Amino acid sequence: MAPVSGASGPSAPGEAGRGGADDPTRAWENSVVTDVVIIGGGPGGYEAALVARQLGGRVTLVERRGVGGSAVLTDVVPSKTLIAAAEVMTKIRSAEELGLHLVGDDRRLGAAVGVDLGRVHARIRGLAQAQSGDIADRLRTDGVRVIAGTGRLDGPQRVIAQTADGEETLPADIVLVATGAHPRELDSAPPDGERIFTWSQIYDLQEVPEHLVVVGSGVTGAEFASAYTALGVPVTLVSSRHQVLPGHDDDAARVIQQVFENSGMTVLNGARAVGAERHGDEVVVRLGDGTTVSGSHCLMAVGAIPNTAHIGLEEAGVRLTASGHIEVDRVSRTSARGVYAAGDCTPVFALASVAAMQGRIAMWHSLGDSVAPLDLRTVSANVFTAPEIATVGCSQTDIDTGVVRGLTMMLPLRSNARAKMQALHDGFVKIFCLPTTGIIVGAVVVAPAASELIHPLSVAVRNKLTVDQLAESFTVYPSLSGSLAEAARRLHGHSSDQVITY
Repeated sequence: MAPVSGASGPSAPGEAGRGGADDPTRAWENSVVTDVVIIGGGPGGYEAALVARQLGGRVTLVERRGVGGSAVLTDVVPSKTLIAAAEVMTKIRSAEELGLHLVGDDRRLGAAVGVDLGRVHARIRGLAQAQSGDIADRLRTDGVRVIAGTGRLDGPQRVIAQTADGEETLPADIVLVATGAHPRELDSAPPDGERIFTWSQIYDLQEVPEHLVVVGSGVTGAEFASAYTALGVPVTLVSSRHQVLPGHDDDAARVIQQVFENSGMTVLNGARAVGAERHGDEVVVRLGDGTTVSGSHCLMAVGAIPNTAHIGLEEAGVRLTASGHIEVDRVSRTSARGVYAAGDCTPVFALASVAAMQGRIAMWHSLGDSVAPLDLRTVSANVFTAPEIATVGCSQTDIDTGVVRGLTMMLPLRSNARAKMQALHDGFVKIFCLPTTGIIVGAVVVAPAASELIHPLSVAVRNKLTVDQLAESFTVYPSLSGSLAEAARRLHGHSSDQVITY
């Protein structure tokens, strides 16, 4: 990695690092131990802790709920484990198209498989706790001190840890704030953990809902709506926008909406939920136009709030945005000297992978290692609906608005031989490249396992590979990845701005 020009210490955004012999951020180079205190044990926190130990820091991590944070305990790991169960049901229901059926009166495979939601959720909780334990063991093995408790800043170079045994003062040359976020709740729709849920509460549900109303059609709402529909639950998705997944690739969102509707889900577009109330075993969701939607259960997926209140940030000189997020630069520095931040408490992409990279970059930078600033143009992301949506680099909007002058190739998945064999009908591969050089600058994949298929395109964007270089690389026949090379091959020789669709 290339070093950051003129910066090697924990300066405020826009300031050069001190870098002198007395600079505590470079103390490890002079065989003097640097104290690093990390508040929050999610991906941003625990990955930073491992890097800080690797670079010789004396590291203390303060975590209030369990190592791994919400990403491991209540968010990413649990939701994707639920989705894994849903994927199996999706495959079972498509088996008849492949010529598979049960022998007997009711020959449908889908009708023969039931869902024990209590066992599904028990497995989810068990896996989350096991993953948390594995991470904690790794931290302790590497020499990180883990404190169970809450942390707050007491100035820029001291952290107060509140534990079951009382308060402990932790001196800190470097502080990383990685406190994450929590589900946003509406006063007019208070969750009770029995019929009205946030995404962190729904794993306590023991019974299959008779009818689940999901409020919010962003990533979280769409993923849960997709999973529960696959598990056989009647779902109504309340979307305040014109279609699901606002802000994502419009072609991809259109495919997902069509799949949702074809699967039997009711999607209410342009419907804004203003409240939800429980009436016995029923939940009534009130919409802005005065109508209501009723179901047995309701999941509120209406955004997240950063965990930045009452932890001494502003008193320590850390600037916050109007939304309460911590302002950071591309090497994770805050406005307070020696204080860094990573993850969902910052206004950067709310992705576990980005949080982890922010945390690593913070430690590389603060402890004087070589470091490249965070480049959001190379971030790959995924929506775990069925099919999945994976993206990297620039977007269709960037191309359409002229932010990036480029070519677009969109190749439907249904033309792929492996897709035909697997009875896959929905999805596509889309590649964006520069018109003269053919350098790949972005991509969208809508397909099962798009999260795996996006990686070659992510490598291409990161390393500025051309469509010819991608097309000339071997792919297995038959494979879904063959469509990546085919889309790149069809871009060969085009030199004018256009959209090419087959």
